[in-house]
Amino acid sequence: MKVAVVGATGLVGTKMMQVLAERNFPVTELVPVASERSVGKEVEFKGKKYRVVSMQDGIDAKPAVAIFSAGGNTSLEWAPKFAEAGITVIDNSSAWRMDPSKKLVVPEVNADVLTKEDRIIANPNCSTIQMVVALQPLHKKYKIKRVVVSTYQSVTGTGKKAVDQLYNERKNEQGEMAYKYQIDLNVIPQIDVFLENGYTKEEMKMVKETCKIMGDDSIRVTATTVRIPVVGGHSESVNLEFENDFDLDEVKSLLSSAPGVVVQDDPSQAVYPMPLWAHEKDEVFVGRLRRDETQPNTLNMWIVSDNLRKGAATNAVQIAEYLMGKGLL
Repeated sequence: MKVAVVGATGLVGTKMMQVLAERNFPVTELVPVASERSVGKEVEFKGKKYRVVSMQDGIDAKPAVAIFSAGGNTSLEWAPKFAEAGITVIDNSSAWRMDPSKKLVVPEVNADVLTKEDRIIANPNCSTIQMVVALQPLHKKYKIKRVVVSTYQSVTGTGKKAVDQLYNERKNEQGEMAYKYQIDLNVIPQIDVFLENGYTKEEMKMVKETCKIMGDDSIRVTATTVRIPVVGGHSESVNLEFENDFDLDEVKSLLSSAPGVVVQDDPSQAVYPMPLWAHEKDEVFVGRLRRDETQPNTLNMWIVSDNLRKGAATNAVQIAEYLMGKGLL
């Protein structure tokens, strides 16, 4: 199967190629695509060198699937052109997520919505992906009424420039700034731009995407998203109010048997999810499971996942795997 990775030289594009190789996706030929300034550069995939080509050359190569991680504007311009050429696009930007004509997919939650006619499929926001993987089995059993989430997000979510800023600051060296403020030894309670309602774009993504992926507009979500000086993955403190009461042991059992979820919850041994442990893993790790003692039917939980993998590259590759397995590619 011929596979294009659009944005192949970026942080997520590089991770996509790594994940394709690790998961043994049947790539017969890789078509690495990037912006004009990267055309001609070489990338490595499974020990073989491939030359980066332009967008149009990527279309002309006629891959079966193109996994995009090249930014929203690039996706808006080029994804339809790939789709018109009969290529299935899995897009990692925010460009198509809330388009009512496009599917927003996390395979563990709603892969069954996909059909052969879906030529542009949206990959959700990283912080939303890991949350809904953990929420889905609980929603099916107890019906979620309200979600209060605060995130602690890795600098890798911003990109290489932010990672460089963190390490430069750690070494007390001058360099390009990805953020308005220092990130080392600091916490920045702003991810993306502020909107008129006082929330950031990232916070509203979590609100809207959660309902769309889970297929339930009745779920009320409120979010605070925060950038922290970490590289291993995103962490989330989540408070869930259910319509029906729950048993804590049953919650742990449901999560333990849910696809893509690993429960790390043993307070007596100080076992709980951390970015340090989630780094370079594909699962969503859940712990600190406890009843909210201030109101009925309410659960507190802690969710951690590698945002470059499950939050981006792995989720996109899993969508491709599902399409292939169902004969939709």
